[in-house]
Amino acid sequence: MRTKRLPAALVLLSAVPIIAGAARLTTLAAPVTAENARFAAAPVPIVLHIVGATVFSLLGAFQFSPGLRRSSWHRRAGRITLPCGLIAALSGLWMTIAYPDAPGDGQLLATFRLVFGTLMVVSLVQGYRAIRRRDLRAHRVWMIRGYAIGVAAGTQVVVTLPWVVVFGQPGGTTRALLLGAAWVINLGIAEWAGRRSGQSAPHRRTRTRQSLVDGQPRVSRMSARWAGRPSGRGRAVDDGPERAGSLG
Repeated sequence: MRTKRLPAALVLLSAVPIIAGAARLTTLAAPVTAENARFAAAPVPIVLHIVGATVFSLLGAFQFSPGLRRSSWHRRAGRITLPCGLIAALSGLWMTIAYPDAPGDGQLLATFRLVFGTLMVVSLVQGYRAIRRRDLRAHRVWMIRGYAIGVAAGTQVVVTLPWVVVFGQPGGTTRALLLGAAWVINLGIAEWAGRRSGQSAPHRRTRTRQSLVDGQPRVSRMSARWAGRPSGRGRAVDDGPERAGSLG
């Protein structure tokens, strides 16, 4: 999570679905064909989905930059990234329910889309609620989950391509399982990264507030251990708490 190459890798992972989405937008202006007929009657959801997913993927990638995360840019970009993620997820759910199935899709793939789309919405909402209550650790973990689901389209390309090379274009249940495996892979990585990130997330605000509530200065274990022990000059070091309180 600390490497500066991570944002670049995430942008690269999102490049193929972003390019495919841009190509899909161009077909909406073309005459109606069998490929774009299901979008022609209601093009707004697909436009919202592609634009929202593109902004969410690109801006969200830079939210993992250590330098930017410590600046005000992270907060300002988050106010754009999170709504775009919700737009992408909600429009994707609407399309799954309202649009006719594409050739090769089926009930299993539709179920996967509904499940993971709902998980994405829940993750982003929980991430927003966590930052509102200043819980930085929970905010980071939930946002990692939401982003992992949102960029799974890139992982789906990586997972499906070897199958296409060896066995040809998958269809039906095989295609659904390959796409579902990409969501599972991303969520597994998200849980691992969120756990590592949660171990190092700061809790300074929570500790400060708790100290004010208790009315007592917090003393480190090392200070408490050495308080009252004789120093090298033969006198007791008994002013540890007072010093800690004066520095606080």
